[in-house]
Amino acid sequence: MLPLKDTLKHQGLRNQLADLLKEKGIKDERVLAAIRAIPRHLFMDSSFEDHAYQDKAFPIGEDQTISQPYTVAFQTELLQVAPHQKVLEIGTGSGYQSSVLLYLNVKLYTIERQQKLFKQAQMLLPKLINKPVRMYFGDGYKGLPNDAPFDRILVTAGAPYVPNALLSQLAIGGRLVIPIGNDTQTMTLYERISEKEFHKTDYGTFQFVPMLKEKN
Repeated sequence: MLPLKDTLKHQGLRNQLADLLKEKGIKDERVLAAIRAIPRHLFMDSSFEDHAYQDKAFPIGEDQTISQPYTVAFQTELLQVAPHQKVLEIGTGSGYQSSVLLYLNVKLYTIERQQKLFKQAQMLLPKLINKPVRMYFGDGYKGLPNDAPFDRILVTAGAPYVPNALLSQLAIGGRLVIPIGNDTQTMTLYERISEKEFHKTDYGTFQFVPMLKEKN
């Protein structure tokens, strides 16, 4: 992992990246501010630092990727978080998306299935973001029933379907953002209207690494 070094050059590249995302349609200034503030290069191996501020996904090991910045911004904007909301993130990965959410001052709970990535994020996030983050090694399909309900739930991997456990853990009035599909995914928003009623909206196609199958 990189030493925690952030330079004026990095900051300039982040500003260029945020401007590009704005051109691509990201409107939420809080999300763009997070992109400008968070050193994405620290979530990647130092030998690939030159790729950190390009708008593309990049491998981080364990057959996983750090998501494309546009995708991170799009999902975060769609989530419509407010400060101090309880947010559940399925798929910590590198921790970059987690950092964006923490920058927006939410109460974050995050789950990762890959032990190596979990341990790396567990070490890195507290050094970068001076806010509490509740990190769990476990099965994202099951969510965190003991900590539910959540105001927002974000899934950062391609799921073949929306897990019922996640729908049940969403607070009434809450929003769940999940990419659904196999080879390509449709970004899908579920809004919980009442105990039994959900409103579903599709937001175009994306490509994610697959959400790992449920554990027995």
